[in-house]
Amino acid sequence: MARNIEIKARIDDPAACTARAAALADQGPIEIDQDDTFFRCIGGRLKLRAFSDGTGELIYYRRANNRGPKESFYLRSPTSAPDVLRESLALANGLAGRVKKHRKLFLVGRTRIHIDDVEHLGHFLELEVVLTDDEPLEVGVSEAHGLIKRLGILPHQLVEEAYVDLLALTGLSEAAVAAVASMASGSPGLVTASEPPERSGPGP
Repeated sequence: MARNIEIKARIDDPAACTARAAALADQGPIEIDQDDTFFRCIGGRLKLRAFSDGTGELIYYRRANNRGPKESFYLRSPTSAPDVLRESLALANGLAGRVKKHRKLFLVGRTRIHIDDVEHLGHFLELEVVLTDDEPLEVGVSEAHGLIKRLGILPHQLVEEAYVDLLALTGLSEAAVAAVASMASGSPGLVTASEPPERSGPGP
């Protein structure tokens, strides 16, 4: 599976953070609207990401919930029919949450900088340092630490949880699940998750 190093932080001044990211970036900003539906999954997380152009991608990933840089293993599969796939997976697995956000993407070499405006949660910054197959974890961690400092992020701003977990803590995840379930109202036997999604464990 592909690997990257991820780090997330809450930001109070998205305009200033966006300006710093733009000063560092080789490309961007690229504006993206994302609608992520999470499904019950053993041994990791499974989400369907739908885009505003009607396409999407199914993403399976495993990562620990830690503050600071963390290793993530992931598989991505594009789809041209996200709505049908969402309904199929909801029937097969059950729903675990939904996250909607507007993302500004910047590229700094091999690193993706995300400035996210997450519905019901506010503004965040994410880094994803893409690793090669045999590259030591420590190289990506060092790169992430260096960029996070250049972006002006302080230790107390770092966030441990995934967006879907933060929504679950607010109680809004259940409402999001209900909204997705209503989209499949014509399908009998739909199972939804009433409890917060399970946290993924550490890497393999």
